Amino acid sequence: MTATQVHVRRDDLSKVDLVEVPQAPLAEGAVRLEIESFSVTANNVTYAVVGEMVGYWNFFPAPEGWGIVPMWGHAKVVESNCPDIGVGERVYGYLPMATHLDVVPGNVSAHGFVDMTAYRQPLPPIYNQYARLAADPEHDPAREGERMIYGPLFKTGFLIDYFMNANDWFGAGRVVLTSASSKTAMGLASVAKQNSPDISRVGLTSAGNVAFVQSTGLYDEVLAYGDVGSLAQAPSVSVDFAGNPNLLRSIHETLGENLKYSCLVGVTHVVERAGGMGADGVPGPTPTLFFAPDHAVALFKELGPQEASKRMAAAWVGFLDAVAGTISIERSTGLEAARAAYLETLAGQVDPSRGIVIEP
Repeated sequence: MTATQVHVRRDDLSKVDLVEVPQAPLAEGAVRLEIESFSVTANNVTYAVVGEMVGYWNFFPAPEGWGIVPMWGHAKVVESNCPDIGVGERVYGYLPMATHLDVVPGNVSAHGFVDMTAYRQPLPPIYNQYARLAADPEHDPAREGERMIYGPLFKTGFLIDYFMNANDWFGAGRVVLTSASSKTAMGLASVAKQNSPDISRVGLTSAGNVAFVQSTGLYDEVLAYGDVGSLAQAPSVSVDFAGNPNLLRSIHETLGENLKYSCLVGVTHVVERAGGMGADGVPGPTPTLFFAPDHAVALFKELGPQEASKRMAAAWVGFLDAVAGTISIERSTGLEAARAAYLETLAGQVDPSRGIVIEP
């Protein structure tokens, strides 16, 4: 028995190979998952770009110099040595760009479990949790595609809004979002519209995406990147999903003392990133990286799991209503399609109105 994996060169993210690997006998207490579907978004490119710095390459081992990009998706149990998990059961969670994954379920409940595989234990626990779809309150069979494409990105947006609210938006009345067509930016814009209605939302995007971003209705103002200099002077926070140091510098220089906080989240502009997150040498507040897993732990500790989940679920419903019809979900079969979709996304060539789902 073999599994197929997509391996990416860590020092050259454009070098991608499909590799057949032998499947060892299933370990005691373990479960073998056959991956059914996952989405490919700019978020996955971010996992690859900051993989060395944040540790995303460590979730799914690969040969020296190579890595497996993590994905969010669905899988089916095809073999089980765990008495609590039966063959045929479906789960949702963090998966490799591959056909199979072995996990060791622990802390098993009706709603989910945690992968207790040894090499994953030092990693952020939020990524090691798997939902059991039969009793998962977030699962909607009709919206599995939307959950894969938007779900983890939306939650990052929710956490950013919660963090900003907890800090009274640093005295600002406006948030400026780069890469406004990205799924995470749209998630933040939607949650801010719902939970922080007094904060105006300005989306920055490429000239070709202005019409799409305006059509979402999530932003009070939309500007092309070339028009950053026309930003009105007002106390603001910036949330940078692009990772383009030249763009970030333009925002800092334009707003000057009116920029109260500078938040770094993603790196959708891979080429312009040029080896850094753009945090060095810009005037004004020091750009600060937002690491969602740490903020998720803080949220659940402060509110408790039940209240945190309740608030997130309410905002998720509002977000789905807001983005309904804005993207068309494209489903493709096979890991060669996954490889192509990853490279297309890496090159920034995916139209924001497309939602890509791969069925290995």
